[in-house]
Amino acid sequence: MNLPNKRLFLFDIDGTLALGDELFSGTRELLRAIDQKGGVSVFITNNSTRSGADYVKRFAEVFCLETREDQFITSGALTLDFLKGHFSGKKIYCLGTASYIAELRRNGLRITEKCEDDLDCILVAYDSEVNYEKLCEASKALQTTDAPFYATNPDLRCPAPFGFIPDCGSICEMLTETTGKVPTYLGKPAAEMVRVAQRSFGFGDAETVVVGDRLYTDIACGINAGVDTILLLTGEARREDLADTKFPPSLVLEDVEALVRAYGAGSAG
Repeated sequence: MNLPNKRLFLFDIDGTLALGDELFSGTRELLRAIDQKGGVSVFITNNSTRSGADYVKRFAEVFCLETREDQFITSGALTLDFLKGHFSGKKIYCLGTASYIAELRRNGLRITEKCEDDLDCILVAYDSEVNYEKLCEASKALQTTDAPFYATNPDLRCPAPFGFIPDCGSICEMLTETTGKVPTYLGKPAAEMVRVAQRSFGFGDAETVVVGDRLYTDIACGINAGVDTILLLTGEARREDLADTKFPPSLVLEDVEALVRAYGAGSAG
């Protein structure tokens, strides 16, 4: 991989560039270097609780980084586009945060939080407000209707300052164990996040690289899209996980600072 020739960098956020409210050392320098070389940094995240506008605000207020809304591609936004294209005017059951459900409704989708006989689709998103009542309602919908089952992302856990917390994939695992129904996931590792970024900014596969900390979502996303990948050992994946992974990255680096050095030092293989 000729790293210095890459121009479209697709970054996971949590566990890759930051943890909680803290940017990892080297992140500012890396984003600045990409910009100075005429490249573009795009942030691809399976966190469906925030919109692109929310992320712009968060990056400014928490990280003191200036970004644009088109630099953020979220699993929530991809799911919204999918639902508008396939289930417009149809009744959709959603297990998700109040803010995400409100976003779906603002975009004209018919959302219910109750199991009803005439459901056309069942959607589970990352839900930091999940409770037992919601899980029971989702279980009922999955077992008493034939509606197709979708989910925003398969991540089992989300990085937190003290370790990890359950993510959408863990919620779905509970529902699968309970009902026998398996969702179709719409976010990473599907290749669409890469394709959206490439269409938006006009870069090809050879100029694109996906950078993340998780093998089965971040690195798999890049592999599925046919582009190079970089695994940073700053989040979930550990070096010992590489021995038997189905998703081998193109390059493995310890942290963001190592990526800054590799990006400015010449070709990395």
